[in-house]
Amino acid sequence: MPAVPVRSERDRRRRELSQNYLRGAGAAQFLRAVRLDPAGLCLEVGAGNGILTGRLAARCRQLIAYEVDPDAAGQLESRLRDQPNVRVVIGDFLAARPPRQPFEVVGNVPFGRTAPIVDWCLAARSMTAATLITQLEYARKRTGGYGRWSLLTVSTWPEVQWDLLGTIPRTQFRPVPRVDAGILRLARHPEPLIAPGRLGAYRRMVQAGFGGAGGSLLASLRRQYPAAALPAAFQAAGIGSKTVVAFVSPAQWVELFRALERRA
Repeated sequence: MPAVPVRSERDRRRRELSQNYLRGAGAAQFLRAVRLDPAGLCLEVGAGNGILTGRLAARCRQLIAYEVDPDAAGQLESRLRDQPNVRVVIGDFLAARPPRQPFEVVGNVPFGRTAPIVDWCLAARSMTAATLITQLEYARKRTGGYGRWSLLTVSTWPEVQWDLLGTIPRTQFRPVPRVDAGILRLARHPEPLIAPGRLGAYRRMVQAGFGGAGGSLLASLRRQYPAAALPAAFQAAGIGSKTVVAFVSPAQWVELFRALERRA
């Protein structure tokens, strides 16, 4: 029986870890989309073979690179030993405690772990921004790319803006995944669009809207708000009376909440 090529074995291990490493052109495209604070802290998730790590480290004060594969992490440490502002952590990024100081997250996210990594970023109060490579479909769903908006995006919009910065063809990865990738950026607003003390009320409104038993957003919110207050608030937010919840943009949700607050 012929020996299994080393390259194929590496590809098998990467697939087991849900890792698809970027190639040169794809890495350059992603790096053009990344904006780091030169005096800041950056956390890299899924550092892999380090194709991004050294160049990210040159753009920030300190870089902490997380890699779950011990072999890849060991090679990364050897490759970056001359960059004193880099620390390689062998382990799961999700097990890390968020720094107290402001920081940014950058990384080629394992597709199978996108949702928990995004949740980690959203929950980290000191995170100022995250620029992540995800499945293109995920990035589009979260940024209104299909003309529809998700509950997660709308719920977090007063604190975090979601943007799709570009598309990376699947051929720019090794091993080649089944789908193309998107560059997703989460940017925390310097100040929330809604007063912190009212964010809970905003999210309850959003939950009520998305939790409606079909029909329009207006019909769903009639359970929570006085019917007389809704038409004028919907008009102020530019939302039609028959608009289905998924087609209401995050900016319209924020304006709708503000209008209802003024009429409370």
